[in-house]
Amino acid sequence: MKKKKTVIRKKSGTQRKTLMKDKPKSLKKASKDKPKSLKKASKVFLSGENLSTSDVLEAVENDVKLAISEAVEDQIEASSELLKQLIDENKIIYGVNTSMGGFVNWLIPGKYAQKLQENLISAVATNVGEYFEDNIVKASMLVRLNSLAKGVSAISLKNYNKLLAIYNAGILPCIPKKGSLGASGDLGPLACIALVATGKWRAKYKGEILEGSEVLRKAKIKPMVLSYKEGLSLINGTSTMAGFGAILIEKSIDLVKTYDLISCLSFEALAVKKKPFSPTAHRQKCHPGQLKSAQNITKILKTSKMIIDEDRIEEELQTQQKLSPSSTTSPIEDAYSIRCTPHIIGPIRENLKSIQTTIDREINSASDNPLVIPEANNVFHNGHFHGQYLSMGMDQLTISLTTLSNLSDRRIDRFMDNDHSNNLPPFLCAENPGLRLGLMGGQFMATSLTAENRSLCSPVSIQSLSSTGDFQDVVSLGLVATRRAQEIYDNTVYILAFELLCAAQGAEIRGKELLSDTTAEIFKAVREVVPYLSEDVCLTDYLENLATLIKSGILLRIAERVLGPLEL
Repeated sequence: MKKKKTVIRKKSGTQRKTLMKDKPKSLKKASKDKPKSLKKASKVFLSGENLSTSDVLEAVENDVKLAISEAVEDQIEASSELLKQLIDENKIIYGVNTSMGGFVNWLIPGKYAQKLQENLISAVATNVGEYFEDNIVKASMLVRLNSLAKGVSAISLKNYNKLLAIYNAGILPCIPKKGSLGASGDLGPLACIALVATGKWRAKYKGEILEGSEVLRKAKIKPMVLSYKEGLSLINGTSTMAGFGAILIEKSIDLVKTYDLISCLSFEALAVKKKPFSPTAHRQKCHPGQLKSAQNITKILKTSKMIIDEDRIEEELQTQQKLSPSSTTSPIEDAYSIRCTPHIIGPIRENLKSIQTTIDREINSASDNPLVIPEANNVFHNGHFHGQYLSMGMDQLTISLTTLSNLSDRRIDRFMDNDHSNNLPPFLCAENPGLRLGLMGGQFMATSLTAENRSLCSPVSIQSLSSTGDFQDVVSLGLVATRRAQEIYDNTVYILAFELLCAAQGAEIRGKELLSDTTAEIFKAVREVVPYLSEDVCLTDYLENLATLIKSGILLRIAERVLGPLEL
């Protein structure tokens, strides 16, 4: 009886079903209006030189196929041929004729070359937990292929092309999320990819999770046969944390630009003063991110009739002046969570640009050891696999996102408190207050997630522990930092979703016809998935809808139809 090869596993994670089953018409239109930068060819040629974070996101989300030029083929072959020459010259090379890790002091005869590489990828494939989402797996493979395309890792062109075919066939190795040290790169995650390439482990293919050998058979791809260093070339590097980070930074950049829109709707609903956002004032301080925030806010609010002009407030205050000190209900300045928005979002913008540059550099790097460089006719032992740049970048991202959470949380509190909302009803409950609780419960969620983000926001990049017989004695934990940044990003989106719900509720109470041209379009998009709340209802599904709206980038596309591109 033939042994059954199919192994079925449950999908990792579950996506909550929300009320937004059918995308509203305006959102369908907005999703079609992608900026030109996203309308790319159906194929990307890898060279190891010019891949960007936006390229990674575009490729993994839109089934873009990969290819290499003849020049890149020549580079890959030259490195492989040089390795053969150096072996013939009896050069002692790590991972080629020595063992690896804690067994670095063992010399391995050439007849064991294939077995050594097979043992390596099996031994380090020790990650545990739920599997990574499909787009992260694809990004890991894409970045690894781009790194190998530099032609300094000594993988054979035959095996490179097999990995390329595996990617283009839509084969997705199952990669458990937890267990990478980020020191010799992401050994465990990349080993899962390498195992599938050799016909082992398991992978998702056309919606099914099957054994690696079965997947390759169905895709008509022959398993790799590994030779000198090829197992090491496949797994030694930062490709999972870099690919994951590329997706996350692009989504975080969109989130910050979307928060400019949410902020402006909040400013209108809270009836704040507009002069603190004047670019004329912000040019007197030398931070470009701060100025860009002020420019975006001014641009979005240009046609608003709900935002307050200080000159009018000043006139009212002049009429209230008395001979002795007296209080007023219309102060000349707003709280810091309003007035200091450019000063708080500005450094976040600059942080994100810096992180994006770091990831751009990493995804175009040879993150391998040793490097076999044809131009130098030599092999170089190194530590290029170490993920400290990415780990520290992800720590910076968590600080930025948690700062965003703090700001949004304070804005939400102003919406809830009628003493601080310029006369909006308590908890935005205009109908039957007291009998109804209004949006009180939503703040529980937002405050809880803000506290959770703050508790998570301790540096991962400094948490090094020695491993591997004190051989990997300083580790980056870069993939741990990236997973943590993703968790904080998801929490932040929910917090911002509730602020957006509050802003729409407040704007409708004040008079939605007074909104700016841009925020009016944002308001319409919100109202297609969340109604005005005149009764107390469970908010969960509405918050999920708004989180989906924010993450999708649709709000940004809608605004850019009115304003043109919003810059970071």
